[in-house]
Amino acid sequence: MPDHPISPAASSDTPSEAPAGTAVTPGTATAPPAAAPPHYDLLLLGATVLSGVAGEAPVVDAALGIVGQRLAYVGPAAALPREAKARVTRRLDGRLIVPGYVNVHTHTILSMVRGVAEDLGFAPAYTPGIPHGHDVRPDEAIALARLGAMEAMLFGSTLINDSYVHADLTLGAMADLGLRVYACGRLHDVDFSGVADGRWEHHVAIGERTLREALDLADRWHGTADGRTGVQLAVHAPDTCSDAFLKTITAAAHTRDLGVATHLAQSRTEVAQVLRRSGMTPAQLLDDVGLLDSRLVAAHCLFLDDDDIRRVGAAGITVAHIPKGNATGGTMAPTPRLRAAGARIALGTDNMHGDMTEVMRWALAIARIQLGGVDAAWQPADALAMATGHGAAAMGREHDLGRLAPGWLADLVVFDFRRAHLTPHPNPLGTLVHTGMGRDVEMVVVDGGIVVDDGLPTRCDARQVIEAGHHAARQLWKRAQA
Repeated sequence: MPDHPISPAASSDTPSEAPAGTAVTPGTATAPPAAAPPHYDLLLLGATVLSGVAGEAPVVDAALGIVGQRLAYVGPAAALPREAKARVTRRLDGRLIVPGYVNVHTHTILSMVRGVAEDLGFAPAYTPGIPHGHDVRPDEAIALARLGAMEAMLFGSTLINDSYVHADLTLGAMADLGLRVYACGRLHDVDFSGVADGRWEHHVAIGERTLREALDLADRWHGTADGRTGVQLAVHAPDTCSDAFLKTITAAAHTRDLGVATHLAQSRTEVAQVLRRSGMTPAQLLDDVGLLDSRLVAAHCLFLDDDDIRRVGAAGITVAHIPKGNATGGTMAPTPRLRAAGARIALGTDNMHGDMTEVMRWALAIARIQLGGVDAAWQPADALAMATGHGAAAMGREHDLGRLAPGWLADLVVFDFRRAHLTPHPNPLGTLVHTGMGRDVEMVVVDGGIVVDDGLPTRCDARQVIEAGHHAARQLWKRAQA
């Protein structure tokens, strides 16, 4: 099985190293620097720019100058020094540029149950008769993971946080496409072959194996590829991990200084199983074992009682909000109450699709349904923050990702706003959130390199990736139905 090594970050458009003397400080204002670099590697002109910084107005007819991996200028094109030059200049009149989306919760391989899982009423791992993680072969995992990662990237995700199976093979295979990838195999000590039939049998050997594989993955990939890859320990769920195993994971996370991601209160079955086994709610259990803290990224958070909401809010966890996926199953996370309690809300696509623009729209609508109307605290700017800055903070990258400002890493998405459903756009952000789609993405830049151009990936053959993923899914379904 090939290792799929990561391709070099540089392309013909974007060199990998910045010229000497052009370093800038992360977090500086978006106003032009006092002495702009005389030469940019990539200069984008003419678009409207949303910086992602709270309260900042859009910059119309903007310029973004990139040197190496970082933004060196963000501001009006008219304020660029006349002597400014660039190796590559792109005119982007009629486009909108936003920070790259940070998708904090996805399972790329689960595209194999797309169009089926949505109508099951239950998570795929708990449902008999469909392909499961333990059925996926290594070559199938690589093909499906690349398909899901490419979809997410084409729709504007510049960082994905993925978990499922064969992560030792899929992480590099996905990162080879050019986007940032955090990944981990799911941690559990339950025998998943029995869960779909209602049996939760925990085995020490299974837990030891899954944790060892995750830590080996972190040794190999965390912080490599110029910071494009990383690992958050992916605890599957409180019901599929015994109390003792959860404590072991806590110790490992603290020792290795790794973040933790999990599913939390994603089903009534999970809540009932943990209550029977441990005498606590899932949130209480995570608190008891030491996992409930500001570094936890917890997906769904659907079935929380009042005490649970206060508890997770006080801990400052990040809720990986999956609004469309949850609504498809007839549920919704109490995001207004969670945020009021102190939780951070970030966004993920889970396993249905990779369109974070659509997820922003659903997140806004789900909150307003619960509030009973339009609220000043739930506006398009809040949705964009959930998809960008909040996600970056959830991944421990709030210092260099999630905004467009000098000194920050050049991760950005260009939308073609010349299309009928995006015209007119007196409020570009409102238009993006309410009527935009992932299919409107024209260009994606990661680490200063163009990884999507004219709607197509630059570092792979899209048709080959699609065909390989389709073939892998067909084989999995044949075996499951047999």
